Amino acid sequence: MQISEDIKTAMKAKDTLALNALRALKSALTNAAIEKGGLGTELEESEVLAAVRKQIKQRIDSCEQFEKADRPELAATEKTEIEILSRYLPAALGEAEMLAVIEQAITETGATGKADMGKVMKRAQELSDGRADGKLLSSAVMKRLA
Repeated sequence: MQISEDIKTAMKAKDTLALNALRALKSALTNAAIEKGGLGTELEESEVLAAVRKQIKQRIDSCEQFEKADRPELAATEKTEIEILSRYLPAALGEAEMLAVIEQAITETGATGKADMGKVMKRAQELSDGRADGKLLSSAVMKRLA
């Protein structure tokens, strides 16, 4: 597993930031496997990506809290961990690709207005296969359905 190899590399390099982020990710993946079917259960790629995104979201939330509390050094640590964890996500969709996904989702769901936002978002997230940021996708869908 790539994460285990990266943990070893971080240990050898004495990179405590990377080590902490990777250990937290490995723990989250282990917990997800246990919830799915017990220790040693294989996770599907979508489940692994969901765990990575959850770890990144936690750090984004922490970073915002640290910035509000005027703790830039702690916010910087969280940003570094976000960068480390982001390496495990597929490349994000470009703006044109995201708009194409939204158009396809609208066509497939037959959406006509803001009332159909939920259906369009669900389908757009499926089509983007986790390669689009939820907030950006949501705001783009909202603009399109307005």
